[in-house]
Amino acid sequence: MPFDLWLTFVAASIALLLIPGPTVLLVLSYALSKGRSVAVASAAGVALGDLVAMTASLAGLGALVLASATLFTILKSAGAVYLVYLGIKLISSASTGGLEMPKTDNITAPQVFTHAAAVTALNPKSIAFFIAFVPQFIRPDAALLPQFAILIATFVTLAAANALVYALAADHLRRFIAKPDIIAWITRAGGGALIAMGVLTSTLRRSTS
Repeated sequence: MPFDLWLTFVAASIALLLIPGPTVLLVLSYALSKGRSVAVASAAGVALGDLVAMTASLAGLGALVLASATLFTILKSAGAVYLVYLGIKLISSASTGGLEMPKTDNITAPQVFTHAAAVTALNPKSIAFFIAFVPQFIRPDAALLPQFAILIATFVTLAAANALVYALAADHLRRFIAKPDIIAWITRAGGGALIAMGVLTSTLRRSTS
């Protein structure tokens, strides 16, 4: 995998992960109610959830690559367009009312792990990300498994680190995400980053084809 494509994947992943969504809010909620004792459990659950969702997505993607190079090319183009669309949607729908964290029950670390894994694996934002973005970084003329392994390891590591940081900094971030202007700015910045990633991956794809 070309190093520039990998760096683009890292940047796109970070842009998506930093936007407070259901998974981040769940991690913060658990950390605030249970303390740092569940930080590792929540981060591990997020990692497992992303591993399951991404592996399933790439399994289907691999079958598509082997079945039809033309369909795969169409999917890559559609993914770049969807990336731009998702960025525009984020910018236009940036909330100015702040975010409210879901309430959580007094549960154990294993339950936190299971819940975080389930929420992450079934998060539509993650699924949409994998379907739209991953094809941009796949070279169908090269071995698929090494590419899949690199992308999975990269994203799962970033997701786990992101969740752990949110959990460990829960007290400070609770006040931070309660500010409407801050959340709106983060959302718009994330949308702009996704638009840039869509344009950039399209450019990189043409230059490496």
